[in-house]
Amino acid sequence: MKRMLGASLAVLVLAASPAFAQAQAGAQPVERREIGNQILENVPVADPAIRASLARYQNARSASFQDWAPGGAMLIVTRFGNTNQIHQVAAPGADRSQLTFHDEPVSGVHTLPGGDILFSKDTGGDEWFQLFVRDASGKEVQLTEAGTRNQSPAWSGDGKVLVWSRATKGSANYDVVMRDPSAPDGRKVIFKGEGQVSPIDVSPDGKTVLLGRYFSIGESKRWLLDVATGKTTELNPVKGKVSYDGGLFTPDGKSLLMLSDEGSDFMRLVEFDLATGRKHLVSGERPWDVEDFKLSKDGRVLAYVVNEDGYSKLVVQDFRTRRALPQPQLPGGVVSNLAFSEDGSKIGFSLATPTAASDAWSFDLASGQVTRWTASELGGLDAKALVSPELVRFPSFDKRSIPAFVYKPKLAAGQKAPVIIDIHGGPEGQSRPVFNPFHQHTTAELGAAVIVTNVRGSSGYGKTFLNLDNAEKREDSVKDIGALLDWIKTQPDLDPNRVVVYGQSYGGYMSLAVMTHYSDRLAGGVERYGISNFVSFLQNTEAYRRDLRRAEYGDERDPKMLKAFETISPLNNVSKITKPMLVMQGWNDPRVPKSESDQVVEKLREKGVETWYVQFKDEGHGFAKKINNDRRREVETQFLQKVLGTGAAQ
Repeated sequence: MKRMLGASLAVLVLAASPAFAQAQAGAQPVERREIGNQILENVPVADPAIRASLARYQNARSASFQDWAPGGAMLIVTRFGNTNQIHQVAAPGADRSQLTFHDEPVSGVHTLPGGDILFSKDTGGDEWFQLFVRDASGKEVQLTEAGTRNQSPAWSGDGKVLVWSRATKGSANYDVVMRDPSAPDGRKVIFKGEGQVSPIDVSPDGKTVLLGRYFSIGESKRWLLDVATGKTTELNPVKGKVSYDGGLFTPDGKSLLMLSDEGSDFMRLVEFDLATGRKHLVSGERPWDVEDFKLSKDGRVLAYVVNEDGYSKLVVQDFRTRRALPQPQLPGGVVSNLAFSEDGSKIGFSLATPTAASDAWSFDLASGQVTRWTASELGGLDAKALVSPELVRFPSFDKRSIPAFVYKPKLAAGQKAPVIIDIHGGPEGQSRPVFNPFHQHTTAELGAAVIVTNVRGSSGYGKTFLNLDNAEKREDSVKDIGALLDWIKTQPDLDPNRVVVYGQSYGGYMSLAVMTHYSDRLAGGVERYGISNFVSFLQNTEAYRRDLRRAEYGDERDPKMLKAFETISPLNNVSKITKPMLVMQGWNDPRVPKSESDQVVEKLREKGVETWYVQFKDEGHGFAKKINNDRRREVETQFLQKVLGTGAAQ
């Protein structure tokens, strides 16, 4: 890496960017550097000390449990080079043996009946995913056709039926495709879908596929598809909107387990009897969402995860008797990717905490023992010195309580820390208490506090809270940040005069919007691939996402919403931004196209606002390659040092 970086630096060219060559007189001049696939505009050359201070944080690894391999080994995804790849771990603490070696990261790893490994991969973050099968010899075969987007694989217990959803360029519709070795291309369409239709599970006998259609986070439907005839039957047809998540056939094929918010403000685990239509509440009444669940192959043991104020609680029970079993005692953090071992004796999962990166763990049902299989390196960081957040709540403009996780640095008596307000994407997302190198580096090396908010519209707090920012209520979530600025002023150890707003994706929109409303109370803003204009965003986002986003943000074809978008879009309010901004974007982003960043950067510069712009030619919605994330963090650190006064950007 050092040789490549040095060669790139030797040929840096400073020039006016063609994109801004026609900027108005008095606009900010543009200096442009290209380093491999990275483009940096108006970004000063970094002091080498910045990269040195970041090295330990950026080299922290993580491991994500994916599935159990034949023989009781684990399959995980981790990174030892530039991208995440599949590794196998034979036993707790054993070496991580790498199985795939691709330039692009892999994800969605599953063990198929018979032992083959199914995984997904795109190109440069474009999200046009292809599915691959890897056999025991290491041979990989692509199941899907180039130029299509493939997701949500599901299969029967014997593996003879394997299905997935497929979308094509320019279409919002997904078909359901089945692997068919007798077909000329090895696959056939068994259902022509409308909208975002996906297979959820396949019945044990392979005759029925559970289908789901996602309309929005607040509405989805389920059908049973007869594989032989193509006939569909709606499951649980009711009036009103219901949100479902996941779905599993019981081993006898007589029932289905699904998450549903029917009759509740929260997602609950429900069993549907396919013969009678009766519904039985399995998880009981809880003031929190159930967010993941798995059933052992023999149908004896059920495991599910409850999201309690951002922290995970793993619940294990005897599914037949409904009695609780010995419960795993886990560190406070976030559990994901549940899977039972083939013999049903263990549950595998990922666990991340604020002071430990995600690793693979297991819970032994007989002994009640929790075992950590991987111990991902923290890049030389002292885990004991890492900061755990405090969960706080502050009142907003309408007296509603807004939750946030606060990471604070160690301060001398009388000192006040500058603040970074970190806003998650989605907007139907939730910030959780997991290891984050940015939060840890910021508190330890910059001496700044990080406040990670869950403004209205966040998931995890019930559908009433989730819907508080829909359509014309969009800027109520921006007002939540205004209330947070008020709260910061009341804190004796936080400096209200040195605050930066920071976000990615929808959080990038929030960063821009907060800058238009509260620029006089902020030192600057950082936004990565954020929405700058809702109208152009909805027109240019990929077709398979457009109607889903309209359900959340509103429909720009509606004159009322068009007027609202014209009023609130940050691009139309750039004149209110008076503080420096850092913008970052991947060229291949299918969700928030590069044009959203280009247009706001151009407008900011026309208004004379200092604007740094970083682009990655080989990334999409989020930066998946380590070399690019290293550059991202370097530039963010430069920018934060400058606007917060914690160090001089060189």
